[in-house]
Amino acid sequence: MFDDGERLSVGQIVAASPLSRSAVAHHLRVLREAGILRCEKVGKEVWYWPAPDTVRAALAAVRDYLDDRFVSS
Repeated sequence: MFDDGERLSVGQIVAASPLSRSAVAHHLRVLREAGILRCEKVGKEVWYWPAPDTVRAALAAVRDYLDDRFVSS
């Protein structure tokens, strides 16, 4: 959903999603707590953007797990 370097408000994310505002807010909180998203409050608006290093580290951990678990014989 995010273009490179882009920050989106909750309203913009809700507008692009089929989910309700409360469902989007819940998912944003989970992603923020997991370190996947960063946020900043500016005035009344909260802006979100991805934390690519966290996503890369999580994907690398999954890849390592799969490589260790399902090694080809």
